[in-house]
Amino acid sequence: MIGMDMTPQETDTASARYLFRLRVSNTAEKQLREEWGRCRWVWNECVAMSRKVYRDNKATGADDTCGPAWLDKLLTEARQANRWLREGATVPQQQTIRDFGKSRAKALKDIKARLPMKQRAGMPRIKRDKDTRPSLAYTKRGFRVKDGRLYLAGGIELTVVWSRDLPSEPSSVRVYQDNLGHWYASFVVQVAAEPLPGAGRAIGIDWGLTETATTTEGAYDLPHAQHGKRAQQRLAHYQRQMSRRERPRNKPQTKGYRKAQRQAAKAHKKVARQRQDTGRKWAKSVARHHDQIAVEDFKPKFLAKTTMARKAADAAIGATKTALVEQARKHGRDLRLVDPKYTTMDCAHCGARAKHRLPLSERTFTCTACGASSPRDKNSARVMPVRAGFTPADVEGVRPGHLLRDRAA
Repeated sequence: MIGMDMTPQETDTASARYLFRLRVSNTAEKQLREEWGRCRWVWNECVAMSRKVYRDNKATGADDTCGPAWLDKLLTEARQANRWLREGATVPQQQTIRDFGKSRAKALKDIKARLPMKQRAGMPRIKRDKDTRPSLAYTKRGFRVKDGRLYLAGGIELTVVWSRDLPSEPSSVRVYQDNLGHWYASFVVQVAAEPLPGAGRAIGIDWGLTETATTTEGAYDLPHAQHGKRAQQRLAHYQRQMSRRERPRNKPQTKGYRKAQRQAAKAHKKVARQRQDTGRKWAKSVARHHDQIAVEDFKPKFLAKTTMARKAADAAIGATKTALVEQARKHGRDLRLVDPKYTTMDCAHCGARAKHRLPLSERTFTCTACGASSPRDKNSARVMPVRAGFTPADVEGVRPGHLLRDRAA
């Protein structure tokens, strides 16, 4: 089954996020934190009202909802009664309600679909000041860019480090702070497609842990970079320092603890950026040299509760797949996400399906029908283009049998 069909005709323009570093003065940071305090209060009130509606419905059997429209009315009443809330801008508070509504709707949808607890989104929870970092969203009427500076509703003025030009007028912006204390502005803009010349080639991609991506062409295989494993010793050093310097609960941490904590955060940030950079470069190379891309729609979330959790996280399969989808959309390539069911059991040469699922320890696929033998991941990669409906002869000249074609349909 094909989960996604993105053809070049559908990619004339697309929304994208452009991220920029901010230079924030002490006055502006104080204003941002005060604004975040109000938005956090609004979020917590939404959580409280949602829980109240749930309890009332359970007790009376009613079917009342707690949607953004109703919460907007409560916000208007709260602003009229609370001067502290009125001192803040309306836009970020309303966007907080929108974010809450999306989060709650996703949780209710997963509950209705009867997904297991470990797979579904949880209901929105209270945001405590010490556990959450500031994040403020502004729509078009809540900000403007003038003379290279960003002006937010409420009289907040920020200096943007323009590392590149915006391709179009932004429709919204989110201002947030990361775990290192750095401030960023993420603009939503419309980006025009940049079609590349036709390459006349197709490729199939299978995700794994021995290699992050195994493809039908060996030259485009993505080996496991192991960025996290190489940084593990340094991270362990900082974490031991934090453990030694940690003070008892409810007491302020020492300067040495905060220094070690910052060093550990910097190391984690560096690893995350290395993974992102590796994935983007590989995705750019694949999109540049192939017109048709068949990708396994692999969701690595389930690996988080297995013994392979650390290696799976270090492989960054989800981030790499996202980068590939973005590059294909940007350059007008035909990318299709393929359902991973039975891809390790089908033979890429004759299309016959194995009677039993292969254990992970067995790394070689041998077909009992035609006798063909190949590495397990390589065989799965060759199955992808056929499942996606691409011409099999475009992929290393492989022509799978009619059985695989029938199953793909």
